[in-house]
Amino acid sequence: MMRPPAPGIAARSKTLTALLGVLLMILGALVAVPAQAVPTAEVGVVQAGPAVDGGIVRAADLSQFRPGNIVSDAVFYNAGTMSEAQIQAFLNSKVTACRAGYVCLKDKTDLTRAVGADAMCNAYAGGGVESAARIIFKVAQACGINPQALIVMLQKEQGLVTDTYPYDSQYRIAMGQGCPDTAACDSRYFGFFNQVHGAAWQLKRYANPPGTSNYFTWYAPGKTWNVRYHPNIDCGSSPVYIENKATAALYYYTPYQPNAAALRAGYGTGDGCSSYGNRNFYQYFNDWFGSTQVPDSAHIPIGNLEHIASVPGGFQLRGWAADPDTSNSIELHVYIAGVGRSYVADLDRPDVGAAFPALGSRHGFDLFVPATTDGGTPEVCAYAINVGQGSSHRVLGCHTLVSQSGSPRAQIDQFAFVDGTLRIAGWALDPDVTDSIPVHLYVGGTGYGFAADRDRPDLAAHYPGYGTRHGFAETVPLSPGTHQICLYAINAGIGSNVVLRCTTVMMPGSPDLGRTPIGNLESVTTDAGSAVLTGWALDPDTHGSTKIHVYVRGQGAEYTADATRLDVGAAYPAYGAQHGFSLRVPLPEGRSDVCAYAINTGPGGNTTLGCRSVTVATAPFGNFESLTAAPGSLTATGWAIDPDVAAPIDVHVYVDGVGTSHRAASARPDVGLAFPASGADHGFSITLPAASGDRTVCLYGINTPQGPNTTLGCKTVRVP
Repeated sequence: MMRPPAPGIAARSKTLTALLGVLLMILGALVAVPAQAVPTAEVGVVQAGPAVDGGIVRAADLSQFRPGNIVSDAVFYNAGTMSEAQIQAFLNSKVTACRAGYVCLKDKTDLTRAVGADAMCNAYAGGGVESAARIIFKVAQACGINPQALIVMLQKEQGLVTDTYPYDSQYRIAMGQGCPDTAACDSRYFGFFNQVHGAAWQLKRYANPPGTSNYFTWYAPGKTWNVRYHPNIDCGSSPVYIENKATAALYYYTPYQPNAAALRAGYGTGDGCSSYGNRNFYQYFNDWFGSTQVPDSAHIPIGNLEHIASVPGGFQLRGWAADPDTSNSIELHVYIAGVGRSYVADLDRPDVGAAFPALGSRHGFDLFVPATTDGGTPEVCAYAINVGQGSSHRVLGCHTLVSQSGSPRAQIDQFAFVDGTLRIAGWALDPDVTDSIPVHLYVGGTGYGFAADRDRPDLAAHYPGYGTRHGFAETVPLSPGTHQICLYAINAGIGSNVVLRCTTVMMPGSPDLGRTPIGNLESVTTDAGSAVLTGWALDPDTHGSTKIHVYVRGQGAEYTADATRLDVGAAYPAYGAQHGFSLRVPLPEGRSDVCAYAINTGPGGNTTLGCRSVTVATAPFGNFESLTAAPGSLTATGWAIDPDVAAPIDVHVYVDGVGTSHRAASARPDVGLAFPASGADHGFSITLPAASGDRTVCLYGINTPQGPNTTLGCKTVRVP
């Protein structure tokens, strides 16, 4: 149950005291998470805070803390451990002097009342004022609870055993009984007597004694439950095998186990995911009263886990187990990753009978325990189950093993289409069995089943213990058309069927179904006056290569798509890879529409693979009309046009090999009349400085935007 920390090293303030009642109502705790659904508890379960006693001498070895057996039944339900006088003496020893104005537990009294007997407790003869020691003693006798356990719970819940200045609020909820995590504490349980008797009654109720309903089942002994570390679910949990009723009762009361940080901290504080209630119970009990376990080795089961191994589909366990209190065969519980199965150790073991003649020889076991996980490395634990006076079961052994279980393993070596058939080959096995497993092949709605039972010696080294009869090789017919083909390895144990391959394929064949060709015109580029077309095409009705027709400005030519295209062969394995094309088609100058068609080899239509518009650039043209000279300069005149554009173009002028760029943009009406599509603004008259002497001048019309340039001519002139 979650309660404020017990008084400890630091002094408390009145403000903290005032807040205690509020904290009790708002500090929540979550019911532990077992491996199956958990009902709502009859009494609210909240978690204990850390109880730290500054004066305690630490003796308990927390490395020995066992979450599945915090206290044995023999200890917890032993009401005869202390007399009233011994209880009083113990309380006196824990507080030598109480602060003035306060009543410590050793001096505490309370008005008690008579309580009738029921399935949990015998009658309590109350009435009158009784000391805390007497109340603890009488409740222990009436309810069959160890008074030492009640003392420890008073300490771990409110720190009352060692507190030198306890408040009335602490006594009011001394054991935390009747304080659910979702509401205020139930006033019917207020007061020291009501708390002690009510808590003892509740601890007995958790065991579902005869005459009560079987309500408390989610920490039932003899099973593994997921027990949280903290109310915060993000702190996680771990599986705990609950060994006895007393430990189950403590988890119903405080449903959290200490994490490693809490155990390392002793009486101190661990980390943000630590809880302390059950740690403190164990620690206080050991420090004050000795072990929580009865040295009852003479009554605890005996045995030996002689062999444990992972085998296909599960685990092999051999050994023996017996209970010293009976000659009958006893149960053996085996847990794999927290999932348990029950067996009986009843095989004849003459050697055990000779060693323990009083027990007989029917105590052996040789078990195959099925795996519970899809592979992985689960922990496998074997327990000999107590049937006599012993307080706990015997752990025969826990081992972490690789589980040989799960979905099938397989490999496809061949998946080929040959002459109207599908040929498949490979291997498949299920790690849960050594037998051959089925392989199912589906072609559309038609199924084929066969066994993977051909000899595959190569598997022996990789899967020892499974044999070699796990291969398959089959051929099935395929009709022309489109088929979805799926291949499965069929699961035999844990896991599920495995899809080895699932693909949609087209099949050629006879008769021709008249299907139209398929393909792709992937690119059209120009190069040196030609169009280069790349792509692929195939006719679904034939393995053969497909004809391609290419049209340029309405003029057609025939080609064959027979180049190797491995990607096409992989996508259409029934057709091979010889269906690619890379074609060079001559182009006229200017803009042209280029269209490619895949031609059907039989009945049915052709397929347009695509059309692209391309342009072959036209060279500029013009006239270098004149070259004249004057002292220190020369002048070149003429005109230049690029038929691909209407705009003026550049003219490059080279004088004795030294070039300059100029724009032919002067108005030339005569040129405009001659070439109306280009306009009149294409003339030039270019004057350049020049040294005296003979000078050679060459002019070039520059192509726009690309293509070959044109030499307009070269002339020589003498500059004076």
